[in-house]
Amino acid sequence: MALADAISPLVDLVFPPRCPLCGEGIAAQTGLCAACWSELIIPGDPSCKLCSRPFPADVQHESVCAPCLAQAPRHDGIAAATLYNDASRKLVLALKHGNRIALAPMMARLMAAKLDLVDDDWLIVPVPLHRWRLWRRGYNQAAVLSRHLAQQSGARLLIDALVRHKATPVLGGLGAKARARALSGTITVSPKRSEAVRSANILLVDDVITSGATSNACITALRKAGARKVVIACFSRVLDEALDAV
Repeated sequence: MALADAISPLVDLVFPPRCPLCGEGIAAQTGLCAACWSELIIPGDPSCKLCSRPFPADVQHESVCAPCLAQAPRHDGIAAATLYNDASRKLVLALKHGNRIALAPMMARLMAAKLDLVDDDWLIVPVPLHRWRLWRRGYNQAAVLSRHLAQQSGARLLIDALVRHKATPVLGGLGAKARARALSGTITVSPKRSEAVRSANILLVDDVITSGATSNACITALRKAGARKVVIACFSRVLDEALDAV
């Protein structure tokens, strides 16, 4: 950290800090300009006590949303740093497909702000990529975020706890049932990590939660291995109806 602090003025001189969303000049390499910060939507309370889905301001605390009433979730809560909109989408795509790994510390800090209960008694487990996709991309964005969350929380990182045995098709455009079928049996707990997972409190990390099919497949594997609690942490959560209420 001391070396990074020492050379940061030189880095700023060669590569002047600019907002990764709009290109506006900013004070430091890790952040957004004020205008782009204001475009991020941070979910708050009141929210569903089971899944943290935001409610209108007039809804009572400790209420449960309609999807959770229809089918109780298998997770123990979702901590989302932002709601998925144009601004958060640009950050997610820059991290996932644009090799902008330098965005991960800032994104992880926003996620950590939603994780009051996570400490060194927890395990942090990223949603896995299949090895072919990992080879093509060069990194797993969920694992990159997990490393920073582990540093910030003191929790133990198990980067290889989950294994994706089959490369699944792109899930965008598929319905919930089709997504679940595509992911059925594709994710398991690594045998060498099964003892660590048993009876553990798990923070399952991904960049985006859309339908929840991928996280549900991970939760099924973790529960089967005996995990005590599984909380999902993501940078952005797709909830179009919540955006409409903003």
